[in-house]
Amino acid sequence: MANTAAMNNAFTAGHEDKHPKGLYVLFATEMWERFSFYSMLAMFTLYLRDPNEGFGWTAAEATSLYANYLMFVYLSPLVGGFIADRVTGYRKAVMIGGLFFIAGHLLLSFSSLTAVYAALTCLVIGNGFFKPNVSTMVGNLYPEGSHLKDRAYNIFYMGINIGAFLAPLVAGWVRSKFGFHPAFAVAAGGMVISVWILFQFKKHIHEPGRNLTAAAGATPTAATRSGDTAADTAATATDAPPHGVSHQDEAATRQGVMDAVPESRRIIALIVIFAVVIVFWMVFHQNASTLTYFADANTDWTMFFSPETAAESGGIISNSINPFWVITLTFPLVWFWGFLDKRGLEPSTPTKMAFGMTLTALSFFILYFAAKTGEATALGGDPYAFRVSPMWLVLSYFVVTLGELMLSPMGLSLVSKVAPIRLRGLMMGGWFVATAMGNKLTQIGVFWDRWLHSTFFLVLGLMALVMAVVLFLLLKPLKKAMPGV
Repeated sequence: MANTAAMNNAFTAGHEDKHPKGLYVLFATEMWERFSFYSMLAMFTLYLRDPNEGFGWTAAEATSLYANYLMFVYLSPLVGGFIADRVTGYRKAVMIGGLFFIAGHLLLSFSSLTAVYAALTCLVIGNGFFKPNVSTMVGNLYPEGSHLKDRAYNIFYMGINIGAFLAPLVAGWVRSKFGFHPAFAVAAGGMVISVWILFQFKKHIHEPGRNLTAAAGATPTAATRSGDTAADTAATATDAPPHGVSHQDEAATRQGVMDAVPESRRIIALIVIFAVVIVFWMVFHQNASTLTYFADANTDWTMFFSPETAAESGGIISNSINPFWVITLTFPLVWFWGFLDKRGLEPSTPTKMAFGMTLTALSFFILYFAAKTGEATALGGDPYAFRVSPMWLVLSYFVVTLGELMLSPMGLSLVSKVAPIRLRGLMMGGWFVATAMGNKLTQIGVFWDRWLHSTFFLVLGLMALVMAVVLFLLLKPLKKAMPGV
């Protein structure tokens, strides 16, 4: 356990007008870890399908493995956070996770199906140890009530997306020049940098006693100590925006209005939100499977890249579009919510989520029209043999990213405010389970080669739209169950 003087020094740093050095250490640690993670994710399904360097799998086979991998990735912080909170401590857990990550990415640099499964196992374990605990360490740099903590999580979230933006660009270039296996080795190199940064500058990282702050998904007792801190920790553990992005007013919640609502009504309202989350992630996380297939086979990237790079790695590079829009849109959206809030016009959280689902549906309707346009001019009458402008994808990602920023940041913060205190940890765990279920259901991509691409996009768009309509229809009872949010 850290000595009292060290703890006081670290806490005092949080009261100053500038962030402690530890934030920038964790920013760089997380940025390079996400660089490695998203390098792998951008290439993975295309690698499995590649008949030369990979294994020549069908789209259905590759999508099924991708879906199972994502499900375990999003469940693993529940276990890793618990172990760190009770056994290892946060910094040691992050180092252990980093080593598993390095092993996983290195295994992918070998051409072996056994190595692939061993790699995925290492990456899931690594994610469980690394992600929730590096997020917790950010919160531990600041005392409760620090006005800098919200900004710290927003800065940290930018590190996630900078790494996610750079990863497909570098991976795509290395893939086009040297092949998949050297590109996976580059991902391992990014993880080496991440672990080295944390080890080299560990003196700047405060490690409180394990009983002071809960990791994401930890025990209910620990999770209740600070609702927003636990929510932000859990959010960034799953690469979701922290609650500060929503700019939601908490005054009514602090006044105890929520406590007047029966627990059963609040729990039912959260279950409705969980159902929405399942559909959202099922649709949204098509990005590294079917949207990557579409970008690779049906999008003409020669307007942006050389013919060689476009042909070899256009699908990989397309994975940079979403983090680009996240970086570009986050702070203007925060300003916009603040602008509305000052005028008493900021929508409630359920309303924002309904608009977020509507935008998610619209993004896939855009892709439906893109695919329809391509199918109408397909070569030789083959409805799958066409290429359309990449601007369709750029526009679709712009719209879905707006939807993500309206829906995702509010989710865990909503749980922290609405769930009864004695059930808050359990309900936060429910959010992780719902997220994992949504990622498992990305397996709907098995129909990519069985349906027309336009039909596939239309089905996903309609599913998102149905959930948006359900939310709009339930706004009145949801607002009654969630007053002040």
